[in-house]
Amino acid sequence: MAKVKTSYFCQNCGAQSPKWLGKCPACGEWNTYVEEVIQKEESGKGSWKPAGNATKKASKPQKIGEVKYEEQARWITGDPELDRVLGGGIVPGSLVLIGGEPGIGKSTLMLQIALTLTEKTILYVSGEESEAQIKMRADRMEAKNPGCFVLSETNTQQIFQQVDALKPDFLIIDSIQTLNSQYVESAAGSVSQVRECTAELMKFAKETGIPVFLIGHITKDGSIAGPKVLEHMVDTVLQFEGDRHLTYRILRTSKNRFGSTHELGIYEMRAEGLRSVANPSEILLTQREEVLNGVAIGAMMEGNRPLLIEIQSLVSPATYGTPQRSSTGHDAKRLNMLLAVLEKRGGMRVGNQDVFLNVAGGLRVDDPALDLAVCASLISSYEDSPVSEQICFAGEVGLGGEIRAVSRIENRIAEAEKLGFQKIMVSKYAVKGLDLKKYKIQILQVSKLEEMYSLIF
Repeated sequence: MAKVKTSYFCQNCGAQSPKWLGKCPACGEWNTYVEEVIQKEESGKGSWKPAGNATKKASKPQKIGEVKYEEQARWITGDPELDRVLGGGIVPGSLVLIGGEPGIGKSTLMLQIALTLTEKTILYVSGEESEAQIKMRADRMEAKNPGCFVLSETNTQQIFQQVDALKPDFLIIDSIQTLNSQYVESAAGSVSQVRECTAELMKFAKETGIPVFLIGHITKDGSIAGPKVLEHMVDTVLQFEGDRHLTYRILRTSKNRFGSTHELGIYEMRAEGLRSVANPSEILLTQREEVLNGVAIGAMMEGNRPLLIEIQSLVSPATYGTPQRSSTGHDAKRLNMLLAVLEKRGGMRVGNQDVFLNVAGGLRVDDPALDLAVCASLISSYEDSPVSEQICFAGEVGLGGEIRAVSRIENRIAEAEKLGFQKIMVSKYAVKGLDLKKYKIQILQVSKLEEMYSLIF
């Protein structure tokens, strides 16, 4: 019998210590160290194969020019939003982690993908639901896949035995925090268990070429639960976001070894499952019966996708002492900077005004090209003068009040023209070398905030 050892792990960052510490030296959090039992067991340790079948493969260094590599075709899932976020489809042998709040739709999305890939054999492993519960959810969905198998199991070695027998093309784990490995004697969801189970699944994916999707829990501050090394180990990290009280969900990637990290997918939650939204600009623009003060439309980019979103502002006199500055979906520091520019360069007296800013549709945005739309929205609310609903904005505002050029201006102009806008306001430095005659939309070129003010108001 191998000697049983104990160690202390930080439940926030995964740092290890031989003794208990009040404050973690790695992340600075207090009272996060928990004792965990670790048993060294060499036979099959760290292998995804069932105990007794572990084999060692000798490896030696190779010249990078002599490494054999064949381009593998990606799997097209039939879900255009997921394919876009993954970089064009599922890469064979990849390990993907998807996280999100409870009830946001992670399990629904994965089950929907399992039912959509009709030409593949899928194994859906759940440590949180029984087979009957999964069947109930599957019955509500339109897609049917005779090659989709479900398994309610939490022991990794039992899972790998079923994988050996079934030989699936695709493996889904729901969720990684419920799994436990027999090589680590600690509770499921602990730092050491999550790390060991992920290592076994990663080795399995790389050796067999079978793609694995892991569903992960998140903490109260929104980060994925477990050690940070979990995100380092996987190939792709996806975040499933949205308000449970609204129908729209946003899938974005924060890490992707096989594609861009700036792509965005939008879904609509329905009773029969998630529906991909092909043209999100139409749902992000509120249908209004009359022109309102404090509303402006901005053209932003998420990866290769242009989006037109609605910026809403409310500027009103402060009645309770210190004025409030509140923003939803937009960087609060960026808002304070734009307010300072408007006061210094534009003459707006907002020192005694409450300012509220909202991005319609529940999006979180960080594109500087929205600066011009934010300023137009703030001025509109301050002056009680509406901005025409037939104009949109794309430009970055500098500290001197100048309008700076932004990237991918052709995509933004084309999206505004496609949605029926008559005018778009951009920096005059952004259209140099651009053939403006091919666009039917009128392009207003400005270089300072004063020019924007005189043209709009």
